[in-house]
Amino acid sequence: MNQASKPPLGGTRVTARAFFVAERINTAGLERGDVLSTAPLAFRVGDDGVAVLFRYGVVVLIGLNALAEDEFLRGLDRRMTGAFARREEEIAAIELMPDKEDQIPPGGPICLQGLSPERLILVGEALAKSVVLARHEREVAAVFEKTEPFARQLAESGQMHGGRRAILQQIGNALSVQHRVTGPVAVSEKPDILWDRPQLERLYARLADEYELKERAEALNRKLAVIAETAQVLTDIIDTRRSLRLELIIVFLILFEVLITVSQLAARYL
Repeated sequence: MNQASKPPLGGTRVTARAFFVAERINTAGLERGDVLSTAPLAFRVGDDGVAVLFRYGVVVLIGLNALAEDEFLRGLDRRMTGAFARREEEIAAIELMPDKEDQIPPGGPICLQGLSPERLILVGEALAKSVVLARHEREVAAVFEKTEPFARQLAESGQMHGGRRAILQQIGNALSVQHRVTGPVAVSEKPDILWDRPQLERLYARLADEYELKERAEALNRKLAVIAETAQVLTDIIDTRRSLRLELIIVFLILFEVLITVSQLAARYL
């Protein structure tokens, strides 16, 4: 980590905002002389702002106003792959309290003993993971909403109505969400910065507890398992329907052949 001597922020209370903007952000070539960290990439923006960029598509901006945030995000447009039409956002207030240890009171701001780059990056790590979880939770909920009618039909009648195309669409939705959610965001892994600053592990543990990162990730994994099972059930239904259709075709062909044979015998007899 390369730190500049100038404190990264001015004032005692600042706002941190995380934006989940794309599936991936290319950070290559953005390293500068005022870089605060390389993993994740963090650097100054203007006189008092800090930007933390994550390759999995999240940008965390600290100490910037709304106009500066929009300008910064527009500057990243060409570096985004799979930009989202709807951005997920997470906001947090950070307050400097040099006389107290790092803490997060219930319903209050994130109170930091100092606004050092390491502490701000850890806040960015927590916000980034939280905003990714929020988007994935919404996507998983949407898949559950679409597959719920199929499950209700099976429970009520033992049959599932709907064409093969509709079923395949639900399978595609389920697999797509499963692929995105199990992507490059390792919620349970410890941030790289803690390997160099182990004294900040307590702060990150408090941040993880505040945003319930572990609990939300586990709940998401359980829902993903249900989605995978649902996709398997829908696939089995398609296979069963196809097998039944083939069996019926074979039966009709056999009956048709029998009728032809009977008609030929009858013609000979007559």
